[in-house]
Amino acid sequence: MSLDGWTRVDAYIEATLLGTDPVLEAVLAASHAAGLPEIAVSPAQGRLLALYVKMLKARRVLEIGTLGGYSTLCMARAQPEDGRLVTLEFDPAHAAVARANFEQAGLAARIDLRVGRAIDTLPEIAKEGLGPFDLVFIDADKPSNPDYLAWALRLTRPGALIICDNVVRDGAVADPASSDPRVIGTRRMFEMMAAEPRLTVTAIQTVGCKGYDGFAVALVGD
Repeated sequence: MSLDGWTRVDAYIEATLLGTDPVLEAVLAASHAAGLPEIAVSPAQGRLLALYVKMLKARRVLEIGTLGGYSTLCMARAQPEDGRLVTLEFDPAHAAVARANFEQAGLAARIDLRVGRAIDTLPEIAKEGLGPFDLVFIDADKPSNPDYLAWALRLTRPGALIICDNVVRDGAVADPASSDPRVIGTRRMFEMMAAEPRLTVTAIQTVGCKGYDGFAVALVGD
């Protein structure tokens, strides 16, 4: 099936199973108006993240890569009332759009948005004792995926989930000869996941309006 077909099915899933969501639609509209890249998770994928948060009853969530805050709000709205979500964004312009979206959604008080290189911000989070986190969602620069995984392992508890987006990359992840730094970073992360005895891992291939890609999902053990 082509991208047009996948997009048509996504639209059917959204209309039939998700319904309209003015808050999230406003986030996408604001992000588009601000010229942000159209790389946020799809509505169906956002609902999947929300379901993971609900299933875990995740009070503490860490997100690496905010963009306009679409996935952030999907997860924050699924948290318990006393939940807290920390999200990291490198680009100040993207962060400004996300912050306005959080205010508009009425959830700014529950979301801690940090601006700067995640690899610099993560040690600060550890030092501040904001963990352990119940769920970590990694969706930032792909060459740094191995570093983000290492920090996720450090900042989570047994029973937590670590989820990483864009791991299939149109099938390029299966190419050992790829010179793409995004593929190399993802493959290195997969190797780390496979070698880490604390993790039980799988990857889910996805198709839809975002093309052909997928998630890695890892359960943290003792």
